[in-house]
Amino acid sequence: MTKKAIFAIIGFSLFIIGFLALFLMLVGVQLSFLSWIDAAGKLLGFIIRLGMIVGGGIIIFLSQTDWNKEEPEHDYLMRD
Repeated sequence: MTKKAIFAIIGFSLFIIGFLALFLMLVGVQLSFLSWIDAAGKLLGFIIRLGMIVGGGIIIFLSQTDWNKEEPEHDYLMRD
């Protein structure tokens, strides 16, 4: 497996677990290994779950970007 694939799997896992935890929080249930999130309060737990979803999406986006094909915006960024 390449680093790209590993980061994509981590991103998808984080996104899905965050989304599932958020949905279950709205129903009134929680995943047992994420019970520590609500220890500081419901609002902080909600923000952490949203952060998991957004963070997972960002990791997925960055892992799927082909940085070699990106064009530099300025001439001084070009390398030979």
